[in-house]
Amino acid sequence: MKKVALYLATGFEEIEALATVDILRRGDIEVDVVSIEETLEVVGSHKIKVFADKLIKDINLEDYQMIVLPGGMPGTLNLNDSEILKTQILEFYKNKKYIGAICAAPMILGKMKLLVGKEATCYPGVEDNLEGAIYRSDLDVIVAENIITSRGAGTAMKFGLKLVELLEGKEVSDKLTKSLLV
Repeated sequence: MKKVALYLATGFEEIEALATVDILRRGDIEVDVVSIEETLEVVGSHKIKVFADKLIKDINLEDYQMIVLPGGMPGTLNLNDSEILKTQILEFYKNKKYIGAICAAPMILGKMKLLVGKEATCYPGVEDNLEGAIYRSDLDVIVAENIITSRGAGTAMKFGLKLVELLEGKEVSDKLTKSLLV
């Protein structure tokens, strides 16, 4: 079974995180919600409390085929401040494993110079942080090699379905698309 680590920091965007987890799990993909905080309880940008499955210090990165970064503010800034997370992102990038980022979270990848020369999208207004990327505001989800970016809460279902497609195939993704009325 494929396995994904989805990271949460205080101030994460709830729709982006939870819709993505839900869709991945419907696609029979195991998802660990990972807190970068000191506790499993993480509060989103709209004050919704979520209990993560694991703390970042307790995961074995080799168990995962994909990592996912939801956006939101100040969640994205808090994710960006995590040196442990950035080390894990870099390891995934070097090993050509999938990295998904939605809303403001692609800016983390941009600041790490992982988007140079690649098409990417993000929430309007943070595109200046996609250093070296070819910004596309006209696309909701972009796959550029092993990096998947998306625009925001309104594109979260499309984002989740694309992640399912990459991990489990188009047939599984199409079946989910139909059952979810997307």
